[in-house]
Amino acid sequence: MKILVCISHVPDTTSKINFTDGDTKFDTNGVQFVINPNDEFGLTRAMWFKEKQSAEVTVINVGGPETEPTLRKALAIGADSAIRVNTEAKDGYQVAKEIANVVKDGGYDLVIAGRESIDYNGGMVPGMIAALTNANFVTNCISLEVDGTNATAMREIDGGKETVATNLPLVIGGQKGLVEESDLRIPNMRGIMMARKKPLSVVEPINAAAETNSVKFEKPAPKGAVTLVAPDNLDELINLLHNEAKAI
Repeated sequence: MKILVCISHVPDTTSKINFTDGDTKFDTNGVQFVINPNDEFGLTRAMWFKEKQSAEVTVINVGGPETEPTLRKALAIGADSAIRVNTEAKDGYQVAKEIANVVKDGGYDLVIAGRESIDYNGGMVPGMIAALTNANFVTNCISLEVDGTNATAMREIDGGKETVATNLPLVIGGQKGLVEESDLRIPNMRGIMMARKKPLSVVEPINAAAETNSVKFEKPAPKGAVTLVAPDNLDELINLLHNEAKAI
């Protein structure tokens, strides 16, 4: 089984976010980038398939040379090879088309992507890849088993969980639950040294056109002042919720 794991290069959630050029561009200065958490759950599940079913695991990213340390970390975790599509990631459709082109040429049986990335939270790339490659698709995936060309997946739905049976080729949008957080792997020294020798291929893009562009960024409004109400003053609390907060 050939598995392709999509890896987004995203800011660490502890990073301080700023914008430049009149709030039209993201300022990367001083920002630490990591593997998108949803993608890391998917990569860890791919490692299970590699160890239990001898799957071949490749990771892919659409981006410039600055994303290669993130791909190298994925190799250190255990992926066999990496692909970087040499173009700036501009929007979900463009990224999906570039990855779909690699999927078609590579003959992958299973594409594992995160349900969404934590930077733009678009949640559209996995579904677009599935549509562009004519593959089956399961999103919000929290469990995946593969037996030959048959797959059984579980996904979160409103108010519960749904188990579905499908076939390869398959694209999933994975999330927390696909593996436990305790199963996530930290690269050790041996893995880091081996990652330096693993192939990281740079492929030229098909120059898919972006369908959207970011006009302006805006930070959330700062938190307002807090009004404290005595525990026994229920009337005042109701008055504030009704007339000031407009919550009731």
